[in-house]
This record gives sequence, structure tokens and C-alpha cells, in this order.
Amino acid sequence: MTKRGIPTSGLREQLADEAARLIRDHGIKDYGLAKRKAAARFGVSSAGALPSNSEVEACVLERQRLFDDGDDALRLAELRRIAVELMAVLDTFEPRLAGPVLTGAMSASANLELHVFTDAAEEVIAVLQERGIRFRNYQRRYRFNGGSDVIVPGFRCLVRGEHVFAMTFPEKGLRQAPMSPIDGRPMRRADHAKVLALIGAS
Repeated sequence: MTKRGIPTSGLREQLADEAARLIRDHGIKDYGLAKRKAAARFGVSSAGALPSNSEVEACVLERQRLFDDGDDALRLAELRRIAVELMAVLDTFEPRLAGPVLTGAMSASANLELHVFTDAAEEVIAVLQERGIRFRNYQRRYRFNGGSDVIVPGFRCLVRGEHVFAMTFPEKGLRQAPMSPIDGRPMRRADHAKVLALIGAS
């Protein structure tokens, strides 16, 4: 039992749901920040009472199922359509969709994350320029199996009002996904055909 008289399991569920509300409705992308804000609201100081990121993600998906007025589903479908279009443009680099647009557990400010694979990032630049896609250089830190952090370069652009991040991994990176910040396992990735199937299923 906690000092508030709520069983630990029940408190974890409440904290997970509150964190999910903050992520879904307020655009918080950092699960750790959402959990800390939820804990502060409930007056919880024990880190042991906090839910896992996977529990929070499950609550995000459940909230979307229960409270979506159609806008979330429409935006998710649009983001996946954008992903399919860009994956076709970047087909040479075996693109994969990753992140919340793949899982569906999106915040109000979720971005589209693509992983492309090449040992020559300038080739990606050439394709983007050829297609008239305006972009800026970008980099993001990923953690890989074994605990090592690697800064991965990439590009960000705006497509139909949505922010897209195309991260350029070396060719061998296709076989070794970075670790998911949600569950600590290799990130889920989907190729062009799988994303098309997701769109069809929705």
C-alpha cells in the first residue's frame, strides 16, 4: 500500500493513464517527463511506483481507442501515407518507418521518423534535391545493444505541414536496430509493403 492508501498496482495504473493523457493531449514526447509530471500530480515521490514505458504506451493506445473523435485516426493515416510516398522516393536506401507513426501510440505533436541505410549520405541529399524537397541537416542520439550511444545524422523536412525526420544509418544498420526508448528492445521497423498494409487495415 502507498501512503495515500492506494494499492501499488492501482497507483501504477493511475499514473500510467495520467502520463498517457499528457502524451496524447498535451504533445509530450518524453515518456519519462510525462511520468514525472503524473507523479507530481498524484503526490508520488517513489520511483518504484512509476509505471514502465510499455504500460504508458498501452494506455496511450487505449485512450486513442476510447476517446478518438476521428481526428487522431485521420492524422495517423495521413502520416502513414506521407511515409509511403517518401519511402518510394527513397527506395534506393531501403527505408523503414519507425516510432509512433508505426506503433500508432502518437502524441499530439508526433513526428514521422524514417530510417534509411547508406554509407554515403550525400546520395540521400542528391535524391532529395532532385525531387525538390527542402531539408535541413539534423542529428539524433540512439542507444544500441550493449549500452553504447551513437549520434546518427539525418535530415528533417516539412511535408504537408508534418515534420519528417529521415535518419541515415550505415548499410549494416539495417540488421541492427537501435533500442526503443519505450521497452528497451530493438526498435520496430516497417518496410514499404508493411506500411501499405497498415493503411489498408485502417
